[in-house]
Amino acid sequence: MSLWSRIKDALEALRTGEPLSAVFDRWRTPPERSVAFTIGVIALGAKLAKADGQVTRDEVAVFRSVFEIPPEDEKHAARVFNLARQDVAGFDAYARKIARLFPPRDPVLRDLLEGLFRVAMADGTFHPAEEAFLRAVAKEFGLGDACFKGLMARLVPGTAPDPYALLEVPSDASLAEARRAWRRLVRESHPDSLRARGVPDEAVRMAEERLKALNNAWEQVQQAHAA
Repeated sequence: MSLWSRIKDALEALRTGEPLSAVFDRWRTPPERSVAFTIGVIALGAKLAKADGQVTRDEVAVFRSVFEIPPEDEKHAARVFNLARQDVAGFDAYARKIARLFPPRDPVLRDLLEGLFRVAMADGTFHPAEEAFLRAVAKEFGLGDACFKGLMARLVPGTAPDPYALLEVPSDASLAEARRAWRRLVRESHPDSLRARGVPDEAVRMAEERLKALNNAWEQVQQAHAA
């Protein structure tokens, strides 16, 4: 059974009246964790696309680019997305349920938040309603302001490209502190680490861009301390 077919079956379980918490509780351990992560991207991604008032083709295209959907499963994926995008209501409940699947500040939660940022930026603008949506999700995920600012610095054009923000450390951090943060983020962004923590293969390819940004930020911090 493909990933999307499993998602369709999970949605059917929800529609028959099974509590959402009970469904999510079954996905606390691999390999079902990948299904839970993907459902989170569908629900939150679709609702985020609706946050600025309308769901655009660009937003749907970005969603499809992050999750490569097999032709035989396109109708299932479209059905899930269309149901979730009917309104924004309930997005915070989805975020809380997803957060329960993982330990506090688990890197998977950052992975998901990054995917949501990409959907928000699909139309080339970062609407205030989208920022509010993402900040609320980050809060439900237990991710700090440093993480949120780091994602903004990397993914939102026009945001000051602060290398310290990218490394999620304060601007007065020592070189040693920045090095520790860089090493941790690089380790968490390695494709093998992503797969080990249950991220679907479709999302792993985002890590290459993230690694480049982290390495560039670390180089800038080193240059600043050497000046």
